[in-house]
Amino acid sequence: MIRAGIVGAGGWAGVSHLPALAGLAGFEVTAVATTRQASADQAAAAHGVPLAFADAGTLAAHPDVDLVVVSVKAAGHAKVIRAALEAGKHVLSEWPLGVDAAEADDLARAAGAAGVVHAVNLQGYQSPDARYVADLLAAGAIGRLESAVLVAAGDPLGGARIAPELAWSTDPAGGTSLLTVMAGHFLATLDRMAGSLVEVSARLPRPYDHVDVAGTGRTVPNGVPAQVLLHGVLENGATASVAVHGGSGTPDGFFVKLVGAEGMLTVTPARPGMYMHWTDWDIKVDGEPVKVPDDYRTVPFDPAAGPVANVAAVYEEIARSIAEGRRPRPDFHAAAAHHRVLAAIERSAETGTAQKVG
Repeated sequence: MIRAGIVGAGGWAGVSHLPALAGLAGFEVTAVATTRQASADQAAAAHGVPLAFADAGTLAAHPDVDLVVVSVKAAGHAKVIRAALEAGKHVLSEWPLGVDAAEADDLARAAGAAGVVHAVNLQGYQSPDARYVADLLAAGAIGRLESAVLVAAGDPLGGARIAPELAWSTDPAGGTSLLTVMAGHFLATLDRMAGSLVEVSARLPRPYDHVDVAGTGRTVPNGVPAQVLLHGVLENGATASVAVHGGSGTPDGFFVKLVGAEGMLTVTPARPGMYMHWTDWDIKVDGEPVKVPDDYRTVPFDPAAGPVANVAAVYEEIARSIAEGRRPRPDFHAAAAHHRVLAAIERSAETGTAQKVG
């Protein structure tokens, strides 16, 4: 049994990590932590968790915690991660790993030196649909991959309005934006299917110097992009074209087109209002639907319910890596490499020139 302690037990953790762990036989949530004891006590009572703390370091050091789950704002990841590493605990961090590539590199080095299992919740890597598409490509279902196209909605980030609870995200120092979070997840899922980007040429339009805070009558300064546009080259030589458009509402879907020398594979949402790393897909090869085999779906959750299924698959990967004494996929080193992709996108947008990743 792996005993998990969750730092940042409200919000996202309440609809993903906590229900995922509750449905997996090999895990037990033994502790939660928030910034206030009262809210920690409330979260613990709501989810039947025995220990509640107002300090992440105390949670990490507790002997009844084997795995520290970091589900706070990106700017707070490093502090909690370092506390977990100093306590010798395994750690799962939400994406992004850090506020920038330099911080992510530092955390990856520290995690490697600590000798613990370290993983990042880029759950698209564990998506059964993404894994199956990758296997189809590897088996030659469309021949040699020649080009990849990805178009996706990144709402509620990047629009002319921002929800009050997300108003802090318009400051790039917070590490949370349409590029880092939404495009970060989508590009990681594309990586899982088709391979990594090795060169990018990008634009990051920012049409709004200020954005409205919905329902408040006020505005806040905006320093983050509203669109992510890029062309690139994948490690296998195929080209990639990606457009992630921001908005102020509910995401209206995604589309992937993979063109090979002998055919074409497309991906579209199985239902509205979902991100591609949250749910199952409609997959077609040369216009004919294909079904993901049942043995790709290993968790006791319906993907129609949202993000819980793929988050649970991340925990399954962590359990396997602990049992087998190996690195999980993706670990902090993979996350740091993915941060370098985003850094190359930013450099290209700033300079107007193509940039190598690395």
